[in-house]
Amino acid sequence: MSRFYRVLSLFLLAFFTTATAQVTGNVKYNRISPTEIDIVFSLTPQAGWHIYSTGFAAGGPTRAEFGVDAKNGVELAGGLKPGPGEKTVEDPIFEMQVRLFEGPCTFTQRVRLTEKDYSLQGYLRYGACNDMNCLPPQSLSCKISGSDGPAAAAASGNQPQANPAANEAAAAVANAATTPDAGLEALAALSSQALTSDADLTATDTTTAPGDTITATAAAPVSADDIKAWWSPVTEELKAFGEQSEYADASLFYIFLLGFLGGLLALFTPCVWPIIPMTVSFFLKRSGDRKKGIRDAITYGLAIIVIYVALGLLITLLFGASALNDLSTNAVFNIIFFLMLVVFAASFFGGFEITLPSKWSNAVDSKSEQTTGLVSIFLMAFTLALVSFSCTGPIIGFLLVEVSTGGGTVLAPAIGMLGFAVALALPFTLFALFPTLLKSAPKSGGWMNTVKVTLGFLELAFALKFLSVADLAYGWRILDRETFLALWVVIFALLGIYLLGWLKFPHDDDNRRTSVPRFFLALCSLAFAVYMIPGLWGAPCKAVSAFAPPISTQDFVLDKTNVEPKFKDYEAGMRYAKEHGKPVMIDFTGFGCVNCRKMEMAVWQDAQVGRMLTEDYVLISLYVDDKTPLPERVTVKETDGTETTLRTVGDKWSYFQRTKFGANAQPFYVLLNNEGKPLNRSYSYDEDIDKYVGFLRTGLDNYNQ
Repeated sequence: MSRFYRVLSLFLLAFFTTATAQVTGNVKYNRISPTEIDIVFSLTPQAGWHIYSTGFAAGGPTRAEFGVDAKNGVELAGGLKPGPGEKTVEDPIFEMQVRLFEGPCTFTQRVRLTEKDYSLQGYLRYGACNDMNCLPPQSLSCKISGSDGPAAAAASGNQPQANPAANEAAAAVANAATTPDAGLEALAALSSQALTSDADLTATDTTTAPGDTITATAAAPVSADDIKAWWSPVTEELKAFGEQSEYADASLFYIFLLGFLGGLLALFTPCVWPIIPMTVSFFLKRSGDRKKGIRDAITYGLAIIVIYVALGLLITLLFGASALNDLSTNAVFNIIFFLMLVVFAASFFGGFEITLPSKWSNAVDSKSEQTTGLVSIFLMAFTLALVSFSCTGPIIGFLLVEVSTGGGTVLAPAIGMLGFAVALALPFTLFALFPTLLKSAPKSGGWMNTVKVTLGFLELAFALKFLSVADLAYGWRILDRETFLALWVVIFALLGIYLLGWLKFPHDDDNRRTSVPRFFLALCSLAFAVYMIPGLWGAPCKAVSAFAPPISTQDFVLDKTNVEPKFKDYEAGMRYAKEHGKPVMIDFTGFGCVNCRKMEMAVWQDAQVGRMLTEDYVLISLYVDDKTPLPERVTVKETDGTETTLRTVGDKWSYFQRTKFGANAQPFYVLLNNEGKPLNRSYSYDEDIDKYVGFLRTGLDNYNQ
C-alpha cells in the first residue's frame, strides 16, 4: 500500500501545483537516402527539469514515443531512437528504473518512402518533470511531404484510384491555413467531401428524431459561393443583434456557492470540527487581550482564505482556459477523475486514510512556534490545511475537478476555492467574536463520521458523471442513461439505508440509534432513489438531467416527445435547409456539457419549443467534444495568431464556433438563414421558456422578411 499512497500523493501534488512551458523544442529533417528520411526532434529543458526517454517498463512516467496522425506513401523504419546523454536512474516514486535526459536531448524517427508522392503528419509525445511536479504529456508536431519518392511503387498498378474531390480537399488541408478565414476555407474543403452525392441527405448520414426519416430527393444546387458563405465569419453581424450577459454572472455565483457548500461540509468532518474550539480558545487566551485575540482569529481566517484561493489560482495557471475545456471531455483525464473520486469515496467509507506526509505538517507546525506575528498565524493556518487534508482533500479534489471541467470562466477554480475558504474560515471568526457560541456548538462525536460516509456516497455518485463523459465522447456505450440511473438508484437507496442504521462501515458505532435529522435525510435519499426509477423507462427526471447521459442513449423510451437534431454535420444540414426553404438553428453542445442537458430537458421538452425546433427549423447539433478522427488533419491559425492542429470532429466544430461566431462556450444557440447569416442574437444558458420561444419567433420573423 505504501507505493499506492506515494503515487496518489504525487498525482495530488501535480494536480494542485503549477507549471509553465519548461521545455523548448524544434524539428529537423535529414534525407539519408532516396528512400529514407530521419525526423530529428531536439528538446531543451530548463534547469532542474528532466525529460523521460524510451525503453523502460510501462506503468511509470510518460515515455517518449512517436505518433502518426496521417500518412501516405510512408512507413516507419524501426522505433524512436534517443540520442546521446541518456541516464538510467531508480525512480523512488514509481519504484522502478527509468531512463531520462537532464539536459538537451534528441530523438530520431526514421521513415521509409514507399511511393513517389508521399506525406506524413506526426508528433513526438514526451513527459518532463522536476523534483516537485510534472508537466502534462507534451507533444511536438512534424510534417513531411514531397513527390520525389521511389517511382517503382507508384508504377506498380496496385494502388487504389484517387478520388478527384478528395485530392482537392486534401490539397486544401495540406496547406496550413495562414489566417482564421483560410482555416475555415480548409475546413469547408474537407467537409465538402461528404456532400458529393445525394446519399448525404439520407438518414444514414444524419441523426433523426424517433420515427422521423429524411429521404433524399434531387440534391439542391449548392455552389462554391454558397459553401464559402456558410463558413464566413459573422461575428460583427451577431454583435449587431446584442448578446446575453446574465449567464456569466450567474455562473460565477453558482461556482462560489458550490465552493461555499463544499466548505460547509468540510467543517463538519472529524479533521476540522474538533480543531475549531481549540484554535479559537488559543487565540483568546494566549495574549490575555480579548481585542488582540479577536484580531488574531480574524487574521487566521483571512490566512485560510489566502491559502485556498492561491491553490485555485495555481490550478488556473497550470491548465489555462483552453486546456480546462479539453480536460472536460478528455477520456484519460475523466477516467482519472472517476478513479480519484472512487478512491476518495473508499477513504470516506473507512477503507483507508489519505494523508500527506506527516513531516510536512510537523515542519510547518515547528516553524510556526519559532515565529511570531502574522507569519506565525499564517503558518498555523497552513498547518490546518495540511492536518485536515484527509477530510478536506476529497472535497477539494471534487470541487476543483467539477469547476475546472465545467466549461466556465478561467477563474472558476479560484472562485470555487474562495467560496470553500470563506465557509471554512467563518466559524473561527464568529466564535472569536462571540465566544459564548462555543458552549452551544455541537460536541465532537459519531455524527461526524456519518457526515464523512454521506460524502463518500455523494463522491461515488458524482464519479459516474466523469466516466459517463468519457463514454459519450468516445462512443463506447458502456454507461447509457438507464445504466447510469440504475447505479444512482442503488447508491442513493444504500445511502438511505445507511442513515437508518441498517448498513454499517468500519468507523460506525455498533449501538448507533437513528436520530430525527438522520431519519429525515434518509427519507429524502430514499425518495430521490424512487424518483429516478421511472427514468429507467424514459421519464425526463429533470432533477438529474444535468448529470445523466442524454435520453438518446437509452434503449427503451416510453416518452416519444424528445427533440433530437436532424443533423450533426453543418454542411449537410445547411444543404437540406436550403432545399426545403427553412431557417437553421445551430446547437453548439458537448457530451460532457451539464447545462446543455439542462436546456434539452427543461426547455426543449416544452411542447411549443419542441414543435418549433422540429417543424419550423432545421436543427443541427455540433458536438465540440466528439472524438471521431477527421479524414485529414488540419493546421489552422487562431485569431491571436497561434497555430492549432485539428484532429477530431470536435476540434473542427470548436474552431468553427470560435472563428465564425466568436464564442467558445456551450450551450450556444444561433439562428441562420440559408446564406449562413444570423437571424437573431445568440442564446446561451437560460431556462426561461418564454424567452426561448421569443428567441425562436424573432428568428422566424426575420427569415420570412
